Amino acid sequence: MLKLAVFVSGRGSNFRAILNAKSNKYINVEIVALISDKDNCPAIELAKANSIPCFFVSKIDKNGFINYEKLLELLTELEVDLIVLAGYLKKIPDEIVEKFKERIINIHPALLPSFGGEGMYGINVHRAVYSSSVKVSGATVHFVDKVYDHGKIIAQKAVDISDVKSPEDIAERVLKIEHELLPDVIKLFIENKIQIIDNRVFILL
Repeated sequence: MLKLAVFVSGRGSNFRAILNAKSNKYINVEIVALISDKDNCPAIELAKANSIPCFFVSKIDKNGFINYEKLLELLTELEVDLIVLAGYLKKIPDEIVEKFKERIINIHPALLPSFGGEGMYGINVHRAVYSSSVKVSGATVHFVDKVYDHGKIIAQKAVDISDVKSPEDIAERVLKIEHELLPDVIKLFIENKIQIIDNRVFILL
């Protein structure tokens, strides 16, 4: 069974989508840890309600938090197979990226490589998309490397936004497909259907 560590910073709607997919037996995973940079985000209560251990991380040790060096030790001890960034707003340290190369994925609320990079998260992304007047947006799941929103793209799903009236309209449409796309990609990992050939990600049929 695939062992997941899920990283969150906010309400955890994508985390909930993973839990729902697990509950519905769409994905067969064990969520061994929820990791957050905040000890009061709504996702924590969701994890506790599902008996998932929670850990809080900071650049420096402080009350109730561990630093990233200890986090790396923890992830190793838990024998984590896949790290899922589900609305995690901090950059993953290079040491963790190296240790879990091609085993860390992130969901981004736009069609990368457009509308990505430092500071491009949440409503900031949707405002930029809206201001650009593009007619299609969507969600991207990609491998995490040492640069924000830069790793190889695994899967994308698009949605028509030609008639939206606000960035919030875009956010609502994109969030729905995020909740579909992320469990789909996790399922591909479970089934060993993701391959990297000639620096490009392929999905095996």
